[in-house]
Amino acid sequence: MAMRSQVYEWSNLTAPSRGRQATTATMLPLAVTLNTDLSIFIGGTGNNITKPAETSATQFVVIEDIACSPQLQGAVQVRINTTDYFQNPDVTDQGGVPGLASPYPRGAPAPKVGGLGVTTAVTSSTLPSFTLYPSIYVLPGQTWDVLYRSGIGVAASDAVAAFVKYTLYDGPDALIANKLLEMGITVNPNNVDWYKRSLLEGSA
Repeated sequence: MAMRSQVYEWSNLTAPSRGRQATTATMLPLAVTLNTDLSIFIGGTGNNITKPAETSATQFVVIEDIACSPQLQGAVQVRINTTDYFQNPDVTDQGGVPGLASPYPRGAPAPKVGGLGVTTAVTSSTLPSFTLYPSIYVLPGQTWDVLYRSGIGVAASDAVAAFVKYTLYDGPDALIANKLLEMGITVNPNNVDWYKRSLLEGSA
C-alpha cells in the first residue's frame, strides 16, 4: 500500500441517547478524570477505534504532529510500547506536550486561569509554540498510543479534543524507511522517493 498520510481526531463527545439523531450540535461531552492518561484510540471515552495502534512486521510509522485543546491544563503524550516519549529530565512522569504549546484546533481560545487552576475567562487565540521535530518513529512490530491528560479534570459540560498526524509506510516503503533510519537520514515521503530514484539509477 506504499505511503499513506493519516490524521486522527479524538474528542470526549458521545452520541445522545436513543431517539435523537446525532449531529455535531447534539453530541454530549463526557467527564475525564484529572491526571489520568486517556488513550485517544481505545480509552473508552468519546470516539474510539476497536484495537490499539500497532505496526506489523512490514509497517513503519512516522508521527509528525500532536496537539490537544489548550483549556483545562490539557496535555498530549506519545507512548511507544510501555515507554512515554516526553518525560522530565530525571525520567519521571509528566503529562506530555501542553495544549497551550500545541493547541488543537490552531487558534483555539486560550484559557485565563484564576486561583486554584479555575478557568475564569478566555483570552486571545492560542498559537502553537511547539513543533514535533524530529518526528517520532514507530518501528515494525511496536505498539503505540497517544494519550490525553487534563491537569484539573474535564467536567461533563466541557468539550476537549486531541489530534495526531502520521504517515504509515507499508511493504517496500517500510523497508526503505528502515534503510533511511540506518543511514541517519530523516524518514519522510520526499526522502523515500529519493531513495527509490537512487535505486532505479543504480546509485544507492
